[in-house]
Amino acid sequence: MPEAISYDALVIGAGPGGYVCAIRCAQLGLKTAIVDKNPRLGGTCLNVGCIPSKALLHSTEIYHELLHGAKKHGITAKEVSIDVSALMKKKDGVVDKLGMGVRMLVEKRGIEILTGTAKLLGDGQVEVSGEEGTQTVTAKEIILATGSKPVELPFMPYDGDRIVHSDHGIAFDSAPAKLAVIGGGAIGLELGSVWARLGSEVEIIEFLPEIATGFDPDVAKAARRILGKQGLKFSLSTKVTGVDIGESGVTLRAEGPKGDVTFEADKVLVAVGRAPCSDGLGLEELGVVSDKRGSVTVDEAFRTNVEGLRAIGDLIPGPMLAHKAEEDGVACAEILAGQSGHVNYDLVPGVIYVDPEIANVGLGEADAKERNIPVRCGTFPLAANGRALATDATEGLVKVVAHAETDRLLGIQIVARNASELIASAVAHMEYGGSAEDLARTIHAHPTLSESLKEAALASDGRGLHSL
Repeated sequence: MPEAISYDALVIGAGPGGYVCAIRCAQLGLKTAIVDKNPRLGGTCLNVGCIPSKALLHSTEIYHELLHGAKKHGITAKEVSIDVSALMKKKDGVVDKLGMGVRMLVEKRGIEILTGTAKLLGDGQVEVSGEEGTQTVTAKEIILATGSKPVELPFMPYDGDRIVHSDHGIAFDSAPAKLAVIGGGAIGLELGSVWARLGSEVEIIEFLPEIATGFDPDVAKAARRILGKQGLKFSLSTKVTGVDIGESGVTLRAEGPKGDVTFEADKVLVAVGRAPCSDGLGLEELGVVSDKRGSVTVDEAFRTNVEGLRAIGDLIPGPMLAHKAEEDGVACAEILAGQSGHVNYDLVPGVIYVDPEIANVGLGEADAKERNIPVRCGTFPLAANGRALATDATEGLVKVVAHAETDRLLGIQIVARNASELIASAVAHMEYGGSAEDLARTIHAHPTLSESLKEAALASDGRGLHSL
């Protein structure tokens, strides 16, 4: 038997956490390899998640604007139609281009790419099985970055046709007449918006009293009101309990605030969250410790309880977000190289890419009060922002949460067009421990939507200049 190939670092999984970790390892002089079953690197995010969904959201926003918003700008668009197959081709082209880009970045760093599935054998050995056969490689450090998978309801298994998850929801051949979406979080709202713009009657069924978990109730309610005007319907505090699948459609059984209720749909998109994905890795055989959700337990250096085995990204506790996984990957690589890698998990921003976008970072007002932290809040409506008025983007608000005694910024929540870009300013101020006063004194260009952050910070101390 030939001697196993040996590396300093072997990364299993080529999503945002995995490939970024591999690149940083190589930059720091470590002999590195990466394993993934998909020849196109990028993981869930690039192939069936963040990137394709954002391509669909952008394309459908253009279509929706031509149908419903162009006239007010003096633009007449005649015979506007949608070709779903062309839409999907555009989406797939974006994915292909980025996939090639990621592969180039990895190869240019001298990182060995192993295509296949990986199984841990212990003692630093990994069996990689692919189309060209099976090989065994060894590494001083193995980093697990295998990501997550959609959660399946036990009474509603996915069939890829009537009962679908997000992977299927970005690739329908046509817009279903009626789409039921179980879950009012990011995935459900985003894909629900895509298909609603393309003509589907969309019902969002949410178990909790409000959509967009993690946002303050007033912010979430404002977002729901806006989405409702766009055609989305909502059933809150509603628990789906069963399903009947017929030849012509699906009937969902549920318990609502007023008793039993049913929903008729052509397709049901289940978007109730994601779970760590470690299928086939052999974690149980090695005795790797995990929690009840299946998240691998690690210490501050991403070490599992097994020597030489670390884990990052969606596989470990924390928000299942691509940018969080990337930071895990960088920090883990730097720790392997003897540096002081660190991730500030308190300042991982979250974004829901509907229109207007919904973004937050840090603590909300409700969270702060639950922790008995005295707060002072300021809000500013986009309707009072000059750039928003000029660009027909007046739906939404900015909310600043500051410590009532120290004025330190605790959190910021935004419902606004391009909130995903605006939130970076909030993260930057909070990263150095900035105050609402710091944000209020920061000069923002005029006219921009970003001025709304400044105004909300001023409002937190009763000094708002452009709102009452």
